[in-house]
Amino acid sequence: MTLEVVTFGCRLNIVEGEAIRRQAEAAGLTDLAIVNSCAVTSEATRQARQAIRRLHRDRPDRPVVVTGCAAQIEPARFAQMPETARVIGNAEKMQAATWTALARSNSLMAAPEADPADKIAVGDIMAQTMLGGLDSGRGARQTRGFVQVQNGCDHRCTFCVIPFGRGNSRSLAVETVVAQCRALTEAGAREVVLTGVDLTSYGRDLHNAPTLGALVRAILRGIPELPRLRLSSIDAVEVDDDLRDAIATEQRLMPHLHLSLQAGDDLILKRMKRRHGRDDAIRFCAEMRALRPDIAFGADLIAGFPTEDEAMFARSLDLIGACELSYVHVFPYSARPGTPAARMPQLAGEIVSERAARLRHAAAAAHATHLAARLGRPLDVLTERGNSGRAADFTLVRFGREVAAGDLLTVTADAADGRALIAA
Repeated sequence: MTLEVVTFGCRLNIVEGEAIRRQAEAAGLTDLAIVNSCAVTSEATRQARQAIRRLHRDRPDRPVVVTGCAAQIEPARFAQMPETARVIGNAEKMQAATWTALARSNSLMAAPEADPADKIAVGDIMAQTMLGGLDSGRGARQTRGFVQVQNGCDHRCTFCVIPFGRGNSRSLAVETVVAQCRALTEAGAREVVLTGVDLTSYGRDLHNAPTLGALVRAILRGIPELPRLRLSSIDAVEVDDDLRDAIATEQRLMPHLHLSLQAGDDLILKRMKRRHGRDDAIRFCAEMRALRPDIAFGADLIAGFPTEDEAMFARSLDLIGACELSYVHVFPYSARPGTPAARMPQLAGEIVSERAARLRHAAAAAHATHLAARLGRPLDVLTERGNSGRAADFTLVRFGREVAAGDLLTVTADAADGRALIAA
């Protein structure tokens, strides 16, 4: 008898997946498979459906419950799968009562003739106005903890369905965030990562509208014993003055920012309904590098957006160098039904794939340059499982010896393998 949670997608989904596991275990669900799905691309949804079939094929006697963004957006599609026992919404998955009710159910296995609608427990995500504190837990052996400080998104990028899976933006109160960060620190976490769907929109729905920068200041001021604080993906155009100042002056705020850039051509950015232009991205990276010379940047880039021609793509390709990006997540454009971009003139699949491959090649070269620049330099590394760790700027470091997880070590790497630095 096993409880298995399979999570797809973003860091926030991973954090929620661990919270789901704890709630299901607490409810006494010991023989269940849970698929925590992602909807950011059609491929992500396909992978979730594939996982559902595999889990059922491997253990036909074990119920499969589906939740996450894809389940929230397309509940009927998942409910119609004969392998699916229940479909649970994104709000419902975070409620302990949901898992307690499942544990009390006489049978989770749906009869073949059952109405698929009876499997669905998915509410109106847009009706959610509050964000409750999430028991985020810790990562590798008390090395790293994650705190969900924000959920949902008020923006409507033309390619994105995530607001319909996550709802409107809502934030966790500053004092609650600080308390969660303190609890993680006291439990042994050496680094806390703040996560959210649209992290830089933090606080707009709260009394007095605290900014993300103010939250960072409150955490660092309130928990002086916390060695490291890190941010997940941010939208550069929304960075506030407090956050800029914290990046410049707070050594415990890690010098690594992952940016939601998506493209490097102004017309494509306009068609995506993004809130920044190419020059804004380049200027932001230059300004942050001037404030914090050791900073490293990651970014998301989409290849093959509708109407993108070769010249437009070239501007996304050379944005990697213009912003001096060290880490790039490349997404081949995937049309999502119901989005404005899906109604735009689409590129042929082979063109999208070829451009994605070129972006990945450029990203790999940029990362190799990033690694080479750090050879022979002392780096502060937080160790993790598997004899590896992360430097302050998120550089992956592998050790040629046994190291315990959760230590802060100063090391010098003398080699690199294209993905990581190698330290003795």
